[in-house]
Amino acid sequence: MEIDIREYIKNNFKDSTSEEIRESIEEAIKKEENLTLPGLGVLFELLWENNNESNRKDIIDVLINSFKQGN
Repeated sequence: MEIDIREYIKNNFKDSTSEEIRESIEEAIKKEENLTLPGLGVLFELLWENNNESNRKDIIDVLINSFKQGN
C-alpha cells in the first residue's frame, strides 16, 4: 500500500490548533528521528508555498545563519 505523505500530513493537521501544531513540530525535532523528516518537509513545503517572496528571503536568511552557526 502506497501512502501519499503530503495528503496524510495535511489531513492529520487540518483540524489542529496552533498549539498542537507547535507541539508536534517541537516533539519531532526533539526526538531527532529521521522518520519525522518527511513530515517536517511537508510542513516546510506548505510554509514556502504560502509565503511571498519577502518572507521566503527571510526564511532563507534564517537557514543561512543557522548553517553558519553550525545549528
